[in-house]
Amino acid sequence: MTLRPLRPAERPRPLGEALLQILPGVIIEGLLLGCVYAMIALGYSMVYGVLGLINFAHSEVFMIGAIAGAEVFRYGQPAAPNTFVLLAAAILVGGSVAGLVAVGIERLAYRPLRRRTSNRLVPLITAIGVSFFLQDLVRLIEGLWHNEFYLNYPSCTPIEHPVKLPLGTEVQVKAIIVIAVAMLMMIGLTLLVKRTRMGKAIRAVAHDAQTASLMGVNPDQVISRTFLLGGFLGGVAGVLFGIMFTQVNPFVGFVPGLKAFTAAVLGGIGSIPGAMVGGLVLGMIETVGGTYLPLFTNGAVGSEYTDILAFAVLVLLLLVRPQGLMGKASSDRA
Repeated sequence: MTLRPLRPAERPRPLGEALLQILPGVIIEGLLLGCVYAMIALGYSMVYGVLGLINFAHSEVFMIGAIAGAEVFRYGQPAAPNTFVLLAAAILVGGSVAGLVAVGIERLAYRPLRRRTSNRLVPLITAIGVSFFLQDLVRLIEGLWHNEFYLNYPSCTPIEHPVKLPLGTEVQVKAIIVIAVAMLMMIGLTLLVKRTRMGKAIRAVAHDAQTASLMGVNPDQVISRTFLLGGFLGGVAGVLFGIMFTQVNPFVGFVPGLKAFTAAVLGGIGSIPGAMVGGLVLGMIETVGGTYLPLFTNGAVGSEYTDILAFAVLVLLLLVRPQGLMGKASSDRA
C-alpha cells in the first residue's frame, strides 16, 4: 500500500488555529450568558445598596418573569401579527409581572420586618422562605391551569434564523436580540439612576435613609420603586433566558439566581456598574472555561467543571480585593 501525503483540507489543523476559529462564537455565548447574569445581579445589588439585604427571593422573581413570558407565547402566538411583536409583548409582560411581584414581596414580607426589627438575619431567613413559597405557588398554579409546570418557549423561525458576522461566525437572530435588549436595559437603568430625580432619591436613601426622609424623600416609596426596577429587570432576564434555553419551570431560577448573586459579589455588591461588569465577567469565565478546558486537558477536565472554575476565580479575587471589582472598601470610624 502506497502512502500519499495528506491534502491541505485533510491535514489536521494546529490547536492554536482551531482555538482561534471558535473564539468568536465563544465570545458571543459568553456575552449572552453574561447579559442574563448581569440583569439578575442588578436586582441583588439595588436592593442591597438601599436596604443592606440579600434578597434571595429575587431568583424566583426571575423565574416568574420567565413563566409569564412563556404564557404570552402560548396564548399570543395565534393572534400576534409577527414574532417580533410577540417577543416585545413577552418582554414587557414578563418584566411587569415580575416587577409587581417584587413590590408585593417588599410590601408584605420585608416592610413589616423592617419596622419591627433591625436584625438583618430575620429578613434574610424570610427571603429564603419567600423563595420556597413562590416556587410552590407557581407550581400549584401551573399544575391546576395546564396540568403541567414545565413550559416550553415555542420554536419561532424568524428569531432562529442564522446571521453571519464579519468574522465568519454564524449566530441566531435571537442571540443578537438578547444582547441588544440586555444592553439597552442596563444603559437605561444607569441613566435613570444617574440623571433622574427618582435616581437621586434612590441614591439618597441608599446613602442615609433617615437623613433623606428629613429632606422630604419618602424611603418606603423609594424602596418600593427600587424593588420594581430590580424585579422588572429580573423578569426581562427571565424571558431572555427562556428564549435562549426554551424550557422553564418553577425551579429554573435557583442556579441562575445563585450565579447572578456570585456576579454581584464579584463586581462589588451594592454597585450597579459592578453588577453589570460582574455578570459579563462571570459569563465569559464560564463559557471560555467550558469550551477550552476540555481542549487544553485533552478531555481530562470537562465542561462540568465550569462552576468550580467560576467560584475559584471569585474566591481568588476576593482574597486580593474583598470589595469586588468595582466596589468601594468600607471604613469603620470610631
